[in-house]
Amino acid sequence: MKIYTQRVDQVSADNQTDVVALSFDVRQKSRFRATLENGVDIGADLPRTGILRSGSYIATDDGELLRVEAKPEQLMRVQAVHSFDLLKAAYHLGNRHVPLMLTPEALYFEPDHVLAEMLFGLGLSVDQVMHPFEPESGAYAQHQHDHRLSPIQAIHAHV
Repeated sequence: MKIYTQRVDQVSADNQTDVVALSFDVRQKSRFRATLENGVDIGADLPRTGILRSGSYIATDDGELLRVEAKPEQLMRVQAVHSFDLLKAAYHLGNRHVPLMLTPEALYFEPDHVLAEMLFGLGLSVDQVMHPFEPESGAYAQHQHDHRLSPIQAIHAHV
């Protein structure tokens, strides 16, 4: 069994790699076993440096690459006739610290009938769907692609 031990930041465009589709729950773990699309079993023992996002790459000690994709999973989809109602739903779910995926047309969260009933009571449409889950990382999470200084970093850089 191949063991993937490294997160890879950049990969050249011409690399052909195998793909593993993982649920959000698994992509949060640093150690897991999985099966590739071609049926091969693999293991991962990665540094604990955050969530594997869809499109991330991991590698073995020998440099063999593997692309990670978000696996479709059972989710609740919230839709509204008016965009402001969708904004209100995001507010209420955020107050409950629910991992939430935002799109222009819908919100997605892991199944929870109590939350679904609350949103339905607010006049929103809520249904269960199979969809890849890529929730927001949060305002204070490290963003890998943004090289700008935060306001606090900028203050400290000028002191």
